[in-house]
Amino acid sequence: MADNSKPVYLKLRDIIAASILDGVYAEGDMLPSVRAFAAEQQANPLTVAKAYQMFQDQGLVEVQRGVGMYVADGATEKLRTMERDDFLEHIWPPVLRQMQRIGLSPATLLADEKA
Repeated sequence: MADNSKPVYLKLRDIIAASILDGVYAEGDMLPSVRAFAAEQQANPLTVAKAYQMFQDQGLVEVQRGVGMYVADGATEKLRTMERDDFLEHIWPPVLRQMQRIGLSPATLLADEKA
């Protein structure tokens, strides 16, 4: 489900975050350049730079001036914690309310997953 109300730089941030969490970029790996990622995503390089800056501000990447941007040590676990907290605070509550409205319990949902 795409969130069309989300700013583009946050959508790009989510793509990068998922790539780190999925192991596409491991700790110590170099991320694509701003220009390369912008071309790949058909986005404005300034928008990509804003997304990358967020990662830098959060200590998830390290910049080697003139070389590139690398996934920082500990970034995967820190990012996993940040994403988990965001899920529990912003995504899960409305999902749980909808489940309660339609009479679907988390236990039933998990039981269906195992079947």
